Amino acid sequence: MGPEGDEVAPEPVRFAVLGSVRVWRTGTELELGRPQERALLALLLVRAGQPVAVAEIVDALWGRRPPDSAVNVVRRHVGSLRRLLEPGLPHRATGRWLLRSAGGYRLATDGDSLDLLRFRALRTEAARAASDGRSGRAVELLVEALSLWHGPVAAGIPAPVRAHAAFGALDEEHLAAVKEAADLALRAGAADLVLPRLREAAVRSPLDEPLLARLMTALAATGQRAEASGVYDAVTARLAEELGIDPGEELREAHRALQGERHAHRAVPGVAAPARTATATAWVSYGPVPASDASSVPAPATGDSSVPVPAAPDLHGPGAAPLPVPAQLPYDLPTFSGRRAELDQASAVLAGTAGTAGTVVIGAIGGMAGIGKTTLAVHWARQVADRYPDGQLYVNLRGFGPSGAVMSPDEAVRGFLDALGVAPDGVPHGLDAQAALYRSLLAGRRVLVLLDNARDADHVRPLLPGTPGCLTIVTSRDELSALVAVHGAHPLTLRQLDADEARELLTRRLGAGRVAAEPEAVAEITALCAGLPLALACVAARAATHPHFTLSAIAAELRATHGSLDAFTRADVSADVGAVFSWTLRALSPAAARLFRLLGLHPGPDFTAPAAAALAGLDVRRARLLLSELAGVHLVSEHIPGRYAFHDLLRAHATESAHSRHGDAERGEAVTRLFTHYLHTAHAAVVLNAPYADGMPLPPAPEDVRPEPLADDERALAWLRAEYPVLLAVIDAAAASGRDGLACLLVSSLERFLDRQGHWHDWAAVQRTALDAALRLSDPVMEAHALRGLARAQGRLGLHDEAAPTLERALAAFTALGDDIGRATVHRSLAWESEQRGDFHGSLRHDQLAVDLLRAGGGRAAQASALNAVGWSYAVLGEYRQALDHCFEALSMLQGLGDLVGQAATWDSIAYTHHHLGDHAQALAGYRNALALYRDAGVPAEEAWSLLRIGDTHRATGDDEAARAAWLSALTLFTDLAHPDAERARDRLQGLSCAQPG
Repeated sequence: MGPEGDEVAPEPVRFAVLGSVRVWRTGTELELGRPQERALLALLLVRAGQPVAVAEIVDALWGRRPPDSAVNVVRRHVGSLRRLLEPGLPHRATGRWLLRSAGGYRLATDGDSLDLLRFRALRTEAARAASDGRSGRAVELLVEALSLWHGPVAAGIPAPVRAHAAFGALDEEHLAAVKEAADLALRAGAADLVLPRLREAAVRSPLDEPLLARLMTALAATGQRAEASGVYDAVTARLAEELGIDPGEELREAHRALQGERHAHRAVPGVAAPARTATATAWVSYGPVPASDASSVPAPATGDSSVPVPAAPDLHGPGAAPLPVPAQLPYDLPTFSGRRAELDQASAVLAGTAGTAGTVVIGAIGGMAGIGKTTLAVHWARQVADRYPDGQLYVNLRGFGPSGAVMSPDEAVRGFLDALGVAPDGVPHGLDAQAALYRSLLAGRRVLVLLDNARDADHVRPLLPGTPGCLTIVTSRDELSALVAVHGAHPLTLRQLDADEARELLTRRLGAGRVAAEPEAVAEITALCAGLPLALACVAARAATHPHFTLSAIAAELRATHGSLDAFTRADVSADVGAVFSWTLRALSPAAARLFRLLGLHPGPDFTAPAAAALAGLDVRRARLLLSELAGVHLVSEHIPGRYAFHDLLRAHATESAHSRHGDAERGEAVTRLFTHYLHTAHAAVVLNAPYADGMPLPPAPEDVRPEPLADDERALAWLRAEYPVLLAVIDAAAASGRDGLACLLVSSLERFLDRQGHWHDWAAVQRTALDAALRLSDPVMEAHALRGLARAQGRLGLHDEAAPTLERALAAFTALGDDIGRATVHRSLAWESEQRGDFHGSLRHDQLAVDLLRAGGGRAAQASALNAVGWSYAVLGEYRQALDHCFEALSMLQGLGDLVGQAATWDSIAYTHHHLGDHAQALAGYRNALALYRDAGVPAEEAWSLLRIGDTHRATGDDEAARAAWLSALTLFTDLAHPDAERARDRLQGLSCAQPG
């Protein structure tokens, strides 16, 4: 409930405790205070509106040894929480939410303001449904209730408080609800609905035999017998190892039932099983086609009038698939040495938290550049990776370095969401929402997260897991004191290697005999390198590649050389480290040294041989040989095959050297060659991958620029994905350096790639960059394209209030240019925006305008897409014959072009139209074609929509079981994507359950 009495209603406040403790006021999440205040809030929340005595609060916060001031501290915490919930509350005022009651305090909450009470209400409603014989409805209610849990209750509060009985009781309540849901779902034949929750609960309670028996039974019921057997084997081994006992009767019974099952594939009611063929695309028997379009429909492969169905998704598959298990850790150096004290300290962190399930473990490794932070972090992570069976995530945040290509937190979290299996359609808008989804995916899982090269604590906060079970390792040159103070991170600052450790490093690389033979030279080398591992590695590489050189001679070379890295290292070692790098460069061939310097001008996080060739004006074979020379002395590293990167110190030295050795004109020509290389290769890649994109055409490439040859669309897509962070950096660098036209053309070339890959946030950002660049150029063509692209990205992000006026500006710009094709593309976007608002008449009007303009001179793919859009609008408006005429004309054109996504969308429109004409058999056949094509093209959101409509058609024929199967499959896809349209599937399923008797 809200505030009491007749006073004015307070601002709406919403609380969450089923997972991390969170509070929202008027829709905005609040930043909670100190750990004890958060713990007090959690205790009040788990009591769910009941008073909590002050004595109990003191006991929970301090245990058996509270300070004398404990009661006063509790009062201060209460005051802080009141002011948090009600800003502007006068000092000592009671407020409306946090109330004094029965010798303690309580929070005024109800089912609308607290997730725990909502969970209990749903569970009660489920019990009533089950007692009335409505098992299906009961399952749906329990699944909804369990979806409110995002990890262990009150995750993240201090472990001693989390050990209080109130929290443990809620954990047991959750476990009981999972078992109830499993029992009901198994009886109702809907095991797939509860399987994700069973898996999550099993991770948290790996020795709960009744729970694991239900998991095995549910897995078997959904055809996953191998995984069910694996669960039994794993728990048997764990029980023997940890408790010294055998499985109990319930587990053994589940195993016997599993062993006795016969393997069988369960068909989906009302949906034919797919026939496997060797062809890329096969069709169902569809029925009569208008004579003008008959030739466009592929003929059957045999004389039979029934043609095999293309491979289609299993409409009655299991529930949400388990998350992928990422394995992103970089290679561990085989020559790693030393750092024993630091490794012991790191191990002690884990040992000290092993018995505290509520602890979120964060290791913060700090130190100067080149000190070996990343090397140690990777080595430690590799040592403990087996403790984190749900995967390892890694990202280089590029927090420091002269290129300025710092990775933003939202870019990093989107990369993690991708690694965790979230499709682009499922990534919400805004960093806060993305980080919340990321934390939810990690809740209840054991994942190791390595955040490398962070700028500061703010850089990593959105990337920190929100619940226990995960280990986060952060490296940074910053001291990360805020991370230590606020998040309880365990700091580990690396020092320079002492003489013994430096000697060990050289021994590992050069051999014990060679190091022992010249102790004085070794001592001098280690002193000149100032104990910096990176510098020692460079010296060792020089010595290893020249085994006939004495170490004394190498020490003399090093002593005679001087360099500077004052801007990037601490003063006490900068000169010596610069000397190491300069000396190493002097030992290279002149061509390799020149390439090293010019690579300092590259703006991206890494580079390939073709990019290096473009930068230096060389052929690729020559550039590859020079990169091998640089890698041989550790001036660059080939961190993955074919891709090279600098250490930040080395990049700094390369950049300094480029500016001191090469004039403005030479540097400018090199950068222009590099950027033009990326522009023309990206354009060619997108043309291969999306041949009907509508970006701006490019002028011919200059003679000294050689785009990378890309054999086919698969390799083109692989190149775009690999170079994606580089291309974003090039766009920013081009605009920053006055190459505005190049920036606009590159953004225009990448539009279709960014859209199809779901990089909508980045798309909007680079379109703004392009628009600013076009305005600086006063170029109306580039401005029109930038406006249209920005509007499209805004629409994808759901920012329709921004997209509509941007499109109107784009339409005016293309109209002023007399560009009818540009006008047509804007009308298509305006049609889509109208449809999102439910204005189908407006959508039809814009699409018809686009068709008229495109018939006069547009490409066939664009015409076909617009024709299908017109057909869809007619169908929605009830003009079914006109809808079929337009859609069949579009289908004929698209089949000739091989556009799978366009064909799928058109089949879906045709099927939808037949459904509303009452021809349900034809509708189902069309939907199956759409499903198969969407699956081939990898477009799961559209696949889910077709499944929803298949369910609608089955429901119209009275086949409720087939409808349920299709809607469950749609729900699974939407849930996997974290797609908001999952609610539509749930509503259909709920409506079906309510309509059934009993």
